[in-house]
Amino acid sequence: MKRLFYVLMVLSITFLSCQPSAKKETPSEFIRVENGQFIKNGQPYYYVGANFWYGAILASEGEGGDRERLHKELDFLKSIGVDNLRILVGSDGSNGVTAKVEPTLQKAPGVYNDTILAGLDYLMMELGKRDMSAILYLNNSWEWSGGYSMYLQWAGKGKAPVPAEDGWPQYMSFVRQFVQCDSAKALFANYVKDIITRENRFTGKKYIEDPAIMSWQVGNEPRAFSDENKEAFALWIADVAAQIRSLDPNHLISTGSEGKHGCEQDIELFERIHADANIDYLNLHMWPYNWGWVKEDSLIEGVEVAKKNAKAYLDEHLAVAAKYQKPVVMEEFGFPRDGFKFSKDIPTTARDEFYRYIFELISSDAQQKGLFAGCNFWAWGGFAELSDDHIYWMKGDDYTGDPAQEQQGLNSVFAADSSTIAVIKSINTQLGNVK
Repeated sequence: MKRLFYVLMVLSITFLSCQPSAKKETPSEFIRVENGQFIKNGQPYYYVGANFWYGAILASEGEGGDRERLHKELDFLKSIGVDNLRILVGSDGSNGVTAKVEPTLQKAPGVYNDTILAGLDYLMMELGKRDMSAILYLNNSWEWSGGYSMYLQWAGKGKAPVPAEDGWPQYMSFVRQFVQCDSAKALFANYVKDIITRENRFTGKKYIEDPAIMSWQVGNEPRAFSDENKEAFALWIADVAAQIRSLDPNHLISTGSEGKHGCEQDIELFERIHADANIDYLNLHMWPYNWGWVKEDSLIEGVEVAKKNAKAYLDEHLAVAAKYQKPVVMEEFGFPRDGFKFSKDIPTTARDEFYRYIFELISSDAQQKGLFAGCNFWAWGGFAELSDDHIYWMKGDDYTGDPAQEQQGLNSVFAADSSTIAVIKSINTQLGNVK
């Protein structure tokens, strides 16, 4: 009965917000999928892109905004062939929460910081000018942008735990309620409607008509968080995808999944959520250090093991993709700087070797019209300056690729990382993305 109520609510939201101008067939200017390949401007599209989660904040004119830096970042990325950016639409909840991104976008259910929305509009305009594409993710399992935990708090489930203060077990126990909480999911459905039906104030385009969007993404690393939640989780992913499709027939839809690792180690659950007709391609993430494939004191020595494990993990998911002839994108992967140190002057020998390996797998598939179509490394730090006084992000610091809960510089790729930049540009040149 509860699920029926939730589904009816989502359907009513969708019905009331349907766009009369929506087109039944996807126009050619939008990235689409044909025969297991992305097609952009009429040609197969394989890419090495980046995570740029803070893009909308940087593009704003308020706190955290710096449009001069934004232009510089986008121009540099375009020059090395990085034309695909995975971006957080915005964070949820109050400012001042330990290890959470700020300024926040959604301060309360349906109450938005218009400065950040203006930043998102401006960012999309600037991407369009450069023939760059965005993957926009709408939710988050993790505390650093609110997501699951804030929707549960707003739905009356109590104050959201903060992992840095309350510990990870308490946080995980709390957020596993999300996919079973119809009121929290309904609040998120309202947000989905509000964002997707936006009109860009700078271009006059509705978001559903903007070719600079490659994909709407359900969330960052959506998880069931328990075996008991698997069914509810799969149904929720399907519901969100159906809602997005009803609002926007032009753009691709993706999950944001980590792969089997984010599906309770259940490859069948991963297959189920990506077999859905409204999900256009498969996602997976890969974290050699976080997953114990390499150690702090032996990052360089551990690269070969990381590469071997990466290939096995990728192949397991490619086998699923082959059943449905859908492309695969590795939308997050990172590797620490040598010696597990964070300063820009520390070499990136191990990272460069791991990156090169992943990139060459994409290049090989491009030559064979294969299914491994792209990646977004985590993450672009660009021209950010690191603080000499503290390791974790504090208000007023530059945004790097590392969110507030992580050591700044841990996985960031900076414009000054000449060896890494050379690896990225070389492969994008091979893929035809350097203009």
